[in-house]
Amino acid sequence: MKAIEKQLIDHEGLEKMVYRCPAGKLTVGVGRNLEDKGITEEEALFLLRNDIAECEDDLRSIFTEYDTLDESRKRVLIDMRFNLGPSRFRQFKKLIAAVKEKDFSRAADEMKDSNWYRKVGKRAETLLEMMKMTG
Repeated sequence: MKAIEKQLIDHEGLEKMVYRCPAGKLTVGVGRNLEDKGITEEEALFLLRNDIAECEDDLRSIFTEYDTLDESRKRVLIDMRFNLGPSRFRQFKKLIAAVKEKDFSRAADEMKDSNWYRKVGKRAETLLEMMKMTG
């Protein structure tokens, strides 16, 4: 760590969760003012890539054969896991069972038979078609 990084961390603190600084601004990290400065596209993509990697690690813990799935179905699972979070995704027990059995038509039916499907609209339709596709 560079001396200036240590100094700023000592003075500003390092917070991994959003908080309000003494000036009342939403802040994160080492004094990053989210209200006035926000984040760059590069920073947003860095966070997204980390979140995708976390989703994939979690999906590998659920599906032992995750890495053998085709890219389209991996994308469906990543998208759902990203949207729902780890706990809510795991509530899709019938979907998970269908994917484990490589019964992707049934998996699509299980996706459609959910509150999630009704809430996320076009996103769900797109993912459903990706899950059902052959090949």
